[in-house]
Amino acid sequence: MGTPAPRPTISDTEMEVLKALWEDGPGTVREINERLFAQKRRWAYTTVQTLLGRLKGKGYVARDESGLAHVFRASVTREKLLGWRLRELADQVCGGETTPLVLSLVQRNALTEGEIASLRALLDDKSGSESGSRKRAKKRD
Repeated sequence: MGTPAPRPTISDTEMEVLKALWEDGPGTVREINERLFAQKRRWAYTTVQTLLGRLKGKGYVARDESGLAHVFRASVTREKLLGWRLRELADQVCGGETTPLVLSLVQRNALTEGEIASLRALLDDKSGSESGSRKRAKKRD
């Protein structure tokens, strides 16, 4: 199994447009521009149009052309993009290991009780599913 091809990079400005789509859902160029304007991003209509076109070309945004005004939507979830980026970082910096990334995030950031509980539940779930996989593998042997 080979290493997957790296995903196209996203500039900071493209990321702001993608975040607007994640947070507020699909919209026309005008609607997205208005959302960004409300967030103190004062770009020209054509700038937002260009950024959406770039994101579409990179596969992060889809465009519905069925109506008079084209409607853009994120075609990649925040979670999916985060997963790709973390995988790439693990490959580049940690030789493919994810543990150093997780440990670094936990050690360097204050976590709420809720976040700690979520991490514990996730680790318990992972631990349980992996031991179940090992038991099934032993039964097959």
